[in-house]
Amino acid sequence: MINELNQNPEQQARDKIDAMLRLAGWHVQSKNDIDFSVGLGVAVREYQTSVGPADYVLFVNQKPLGLIEAKKENEGHRLTVVEEQSKEYASAALKFFKNTEGLKYIYESTGVVTRFTDYTDPKPRGRNVFSFHKPETLLEWFKREKSLRGRFADYPVLDETNLRPAQIIAINNLEKSFKGNRPKALIQMATGAGKTFTAATFIYRLLKFAKAKRILFLVDTKNLGEQAEQEFRAYQPQDDNRKFTELYNVQRLTSSYIADESQVCISTIQRMYSILQGEEMDEDADVVNPNENSGWIEKQLAKKEAIPVAYNPKVSIEQFDFIIIDECHRSIYNLWKQVLDYYDAFLVGLTATPDKRTFGFFNQNVVSEYTYEASVIDGVNVPYDVYLIETDISTKGALIEKGWFVDRRDKLSRAKRWQQEDEDTAYLRNDLDKKVVNISQIRTIITAYKEALRKEIFPNRFDENGEYEVPKTLVFAKTDSHADDIINIIREVFDEGNDFCKKVTYKIEEDPKSVLNRFRNDYYPRIAVTVDMIATGTDVKPLEVLLFMRDVRSINYFEQMKGRGTRTISADKLKLVTKTADAKTHFVIVDAVGATKSKKTDSRPLERQPTIPLKDLLQAVTMGVQEEDVYLSLANRLIRLEKQLTDAEKEKIQELAKGKSLKQMTRELIEAFDADVIADKAIAIIAQIPIDERTPAKEEQARAEAQEALLKTASLTFNGKLNDYIDNVRKQHDQIIDHINLDEVTKAEWDTESVDKAKALINDFGEYLKANKDEIQALSIFYDQPYNRRNITFKMIKEVMDKLKLEKPLLAPAHVWSAYAGIEEVKSDCPKDELTALVSLIRKVCGIDEELKPFDKTIDENFKRWIFAQNAGQHNRFSTEQMEWLRMIKDHIVSSYHIELDDLDYNPFDSKGGRGKMYQLFGNEMDSIINELNEALAA
Repeated sequence: MINELNQNPEQQARDKIDAMLRLAGWHVQSKNDIDFSVGLGVAVREYQTSVGPADYVLFVNQKPLGLIEAKKENEGHRLTVVEEQSKEYASAALKFFKNTEGLKYIYESTGVVTRFTDYTDPKPRGRNVFSFHKPETLLEWFKREKSLRGRFADYPVLDETNLRPAQIIAINNLEKSFKGNRPKALIQMATGAGKTFTAATFIYRLLKFAKAKRILFLVDTKNLGEQAEQEFRAYQPQDDNRKFTELYNVQRLTSSYIADESQVCISTIQRMYSILQGEEMDEDADVVNPNENSGWIEKQLAKKEAIPVAYNPKVSIEQFDFIIIDECHRSIYNLWKQVLDYYDAFLVGLTATPDKRTFGFFNQNVVSEYTYEASVIDGVNVPYDVYLIETDISTKGALIEKGWFVDRRDKLSRAKRWQQEDEDTAYLRNDLDKKVVNISQIRTIITAYKEALRKEIFPNRFDENGEYEVPKTLVFAKTDSHADDIINIIREVFDEGNDFCKKVTYKIEEDPKSVLNRFRNDYYPRIAVTVDMIATGTDVKPLEVLLFMRDVRSINYFEQMKGRGTRTISADKLKLVTKTADAKTHFVIVDAVGATKSKKTDSRPLERQPTIPLKDLLQAVTMGVQEEDVYLSLANRLIRLEKQLTDAEKEKIQELAKGKSLKQMTRELIEAFDADVIADKAIAIIAQIPIDERTPAKEEQARAEAQEALLKTASLTFNGKLNDYIDNVRKQHDQIIDHINLDEVTKAEWDTESVDKAKALINDFGEYLKANKDEIQALSIFYDQPYNRRNITFKMIKEVMDKLKLEKPLLAPAHVWSAYAGIEEVKSDCPKDELTALVSLIRKVCGIDEELKPFDKTIDENFKRWIFAQNAGQHNRFSTEQMEWLRMIKDHIVSSYHIELDDLDYNPFDSKGGRGKMYQLFGNEMDSIINELNEALAA
């Protein structure tokens, strides 16, 4: 209708601009029909200025605040040039008004592309906006003394208390980016390094000092949203005794309602998309990662085509000043990118695992890079070792011979039937747990893991009753069915009940959050098996083992999975769930599938919607849904299906697909959204347009026509009969349960890379000690004056520790101890006291002790030997009270490495009578006994 009234491009653009203004709350009027009584904001067309009529002047409360320079659609690429023209109008005198300072809020728009410049900013710079700001917003901005970007200049220096160096760097550089008016910034911070705490700190400063109106903290699962809410509740700023949520209103969105008073909103990206679409979304749609699983997207399949985000009058583009995107490597593509493009807000990405597309999205403005390796050096995360388990069938597969009787199991119902095979069936490692399930293979891996735990991985976890305590272990399974098989075998192999091992996925009948909380905080379960729920973004700090029984090809996903084990935890908290553990010094990756060796890529998987039934994807494409995620997901399913089909089944599909093979159908689905293919096809269409008639709009139309043709070619192949056959033939492929081929372990050992790393670390530690022995007194005594070890004091050892931390933090005693444990038998865990551990390591490196053991145990053994020698020839030389004093002296040497007479005047000796009491008990032998104990116990 609009195009029928206005045929020329300029008028068409103005019609679109009029519509945009009305949706944003403006009343659009001509200069001859001005009526300010109609509402707060009035946009007047062709209002006269001293340099000519402005296309639109924006009045709020009868006061001129801004203007719009309108251009026809095919001039979108020239809007930056038009800025000078807009500025000239903004600075000109307005008829009937004295606007000596000029108009401050300036837009250039074609009705398709809109740019905005705020001339109250310190350095005004135009930026693209989705639509126009509301009149109320311009009025609010006008009343403020400084703009948002202007207020960054007044930022106080960051209080660095309780912040790690990496967090300080991230916040300072981010605020520098804000001051420079950089619209996007990326914080790369290792998993476990405190991304959310960092975010809470800079968000607090944005609210307090930049006076930000509202901030959106964007996550991609409900679980991550709940964790973020807990972090904000717990956060207490350094300059206030109140918690964050006592100072500012934090709302985690569970519906489309956003409270006016909310200053921080926490939401999943899929919920924000639904809000922009004006739809309510099921609560359970927030549960899963939209890039891994999504039930909500199924509703999109009922629509004729994927719906792009359009302006929603209930949701202004200025609703948020800042958007923080947690785990942004998963949330900035395809459907979800529209959410970020909608808002006129600064974008801040948080991720541990960016890829090249992440860097590109954030304009390569990486304000902080804090790698996992750096976090380990700083003691923020723990290092890891890799233990390899290989079995014969895991590596080579096996053969099920013709005539054998085997179980065949339905993949979904798990119903079994006993069947004699009518042909040989060979299967390879990639067929395991898909085409064939070999129970012996799973049992062999789990049994090897159980044995490795006791002998090599964590050999010192036996309790006082001789029972082995399994460290908290997370197993990564391929599918829910695979997870069930693993759980049953784990319970059997470990001789344990249901509570010992649990499945933690989105599909269990138990509340997955409840199971996860028990795994995190309670003694049971000891082992959790997951497919995807704990693979990314979930903290389980007591985890000490990750058992990989599935491989992944994405380097980002693999790094996220490894990140589940990196978290540090205090010794006391670890002991609450693992009583035999002294400290979490490292974690172990047990690789049973070659996950640490397989080739990884930085691309995301082709599969976008793994939980949507295949029949729904087929029907969606048939009915004309033109959503990229649907096409690529269907293509991925067909690629996988093609590898499973017999030749006869492939021929039947080709017959029903009008001569097209599955490979051709798959290629057409992918090409429908391949930018290069679309561009090539568009070139042929553009070539038919005379050169002098070619415009950007016509070129864009050619690309649209090219893609439409590709979409039509791909979709018209599918029909009811073909869809039914594809869906049914897939279901006919049961799993074979191979009970006959028995597996055996071919390798169970530390990865050579882990061993090499451990040896290198131990060597570096020894070289460091030798290089500093002439400079540090304690090292000089250990190396060159072993007879003088009795004179080493706490202060001397502390000097070594302080220098080591400053110069070589990676050589922390806990790391070196862990390295020794990886290459030789170490009977004790690393002592909790790092100085005790350091003395133990120095004694080992210097050759004083052949076996690495805690220094306190060495002192205990030496004390027993000394007492035994003293009693030789005279039974019970020391009285009970004398023995009590000797034990106190021994304990003092454990903690202080040396004792002097003056120490007898302090705790715990003073409460027992001090120096005088000891003299009363030992008489003239007191000095000689102290000297003997210093020498004998430090031997």
